[in-house]
Amino acid sequence: MVFDVKGLFDNIDHDMLMQLVRKYTDVPWIILYIERWLKAPMRMPDGSSKERSSGTPQGGVILPLLANLFMHHAFDAWMENRHPYNPFERYADDSAVHCRSLKQAEYLRRDVEAQLGRWNLRMHPDKTHIVYCKDDDRRGSYPETSFDFLGYTFRPRRSKNKYGKVFINFSPAVSNSTKKEMRRKIHDWRIHLKSDKSLEDLSRMFNPAIRGWVNYFRNFYKSEMYLVLRHMNHALVLWARRKHKKLEDHRKRADQWLRGIAVREPELFIQWQMGILPGRDNGSRMS
Repeated sequence: MVFDVKGLFDNIDHDMLMQLVRKYTDVPWIILYIERWLKAPMRMPDGSSKERSSGTPQGGVILPLLANLFMHHAFDAWMENRHPYNPFERYADDSAVHCRSLKQAEYLRRDVEAQLGRWNLRMHPDKTHIVYCKDDDRRGSYPETSFDFLGYTFRPRRSKNKYGKVFINFSPAVSNSTKKEMRRKIHDWRIHLKSDKSLEDLSRMFNPAIRGWVNYFRNFYKSEMYLVLRHMNHALVLWARRKHKKLEDHRKRADQWLRGIAVREPELFIQWQMGILPGRDNGSRMS
């Protein structure tokens, strides 16, 4: 079962949260500042102020800590005590709980919903699903056999074991929505407009982000990242054509020029180190 807490950050009860804070500290100034910060009036678009008794201010540096404190008591500790044989993962307001049968999953869904209600929280009706983890050992039929969690899509996939035998397992790979978001991010960097920058400058500016994506997603079905990495190469080719007049009207020549640099200096960009090079034959390895 996977679920999302609807509007977690807008619905955390202040009084309940402050009771939890006092369980972990009795320092008066810490308690005072957290309470003031939580209950500061919200400025409305028309300039008026609105008092609030629930929710946490957006963008606050302590927000993740307070939300996790609240969810630890509302869900984590309760699960460990009431359902010790159902492993689960939670990140902020997203959770996945493992069940042994459909009957157990349906019961657990009702039980979790009731527990969250005691803390003035709700499961999001459109983001709560019971999913069948179908593979070669689980061949039953169920309407939902995939789900997204933390940027990954988990679903049945073809795999090969060390002997070359093909089988179906239930495993993750970077989700289509995440790939779309990464490509949008690369587009928003407007690399092609930075003709005043050198390739080394671009490496310092953007390679850390690309490396972070790769490090997070490379362990499962690495080829799913190739499209994003090629998109980054494409952005660099557009930059080269804008920076160097001799390449402006020659896409193929720009590909070859940048590919030559990638071969000589692969350390500039993480995708080059993995064999994903500019040009038509832009690599397919990811070590």
